[in-house]
Amino acid sequence: MIQSLTIWTMVALSGLSMASRVAASETAPPSQFLHQSIPVLGMTLDKTRQPVGIVTYVMIHFHQRSDHEGLKVHFRKIPGRFGPIARKAVATAIDRVAKSANLQDDSWTVVLTFPYSGLTMYGDSLSAMVALSVLALAKNEAIVYGRTLTGRITEDGHIGKVAGIPYKIYAAYSERLDRVLIPEEHDPTDGEWRTPFLMHVSYVGTLEKAYQGLTGRSLFPKKSLK
Repeated sequence: MIQSLTIWTMVALSGLSMASRVAASETAPPSQFLHQSIPVLGMTLDKTRQPVGIVTYVMIHFHQRSDHEGLKVHFRKIPGRFGPIARKAVATAIDRVAKSANLQDDSWTVVLTFPYSGLTMYGDSLSAMVALSVLALAKNEAIVYGRTLTGRITEDGHIGKVAGIPYKIYAAYSERLDRVLIPEEHDPTDGEWRTPFLMHVSYVGTLEKAYQGLTGRSLFPKKSLK
């Protein structure tokens, strides 16, 4: 089972310091929603080469341009790097969530920073969290502090399954995150597991449900009747 796990971030646990939690608060004015640091869940190996979950942070900078030359997603190479699978998955996921939300992303510039010197993030399980965070910034909203999601964005606009859910949940619990959203579809390699005491874990399958769980807001706000 261990060999079949998707390990998206191969980093040494010793000496790893967590990025500062500077996520914008739910009550901050829209003018501050130009960047946000978000927690992402992943897998790594400990000193004995056993899989463990880990929480790291990604800084997102969002800018809406005046032109319409297409979606531009930039991945900074310092302090840390994003692997090729992570880069492709994130760019694809951003485009998919924008289309699902009926938003034009051809004037968006997104810059991503992995603030861990000398480390590289691999895999695609961060893509749904990053994409929905970008969507929130585009809507002048933000991810609620202490909430995170692990998963992919499927071609039909749903939250796709990823492996290592039990490890990731225990990592989130250790870091005292308030709420973890996971795909409804279960990866068979994960087997049976228990939710830690008082840990808030929510299953999500649709973008609407995931977005509401992360932001506390609706992806498609109802228009008031005049």
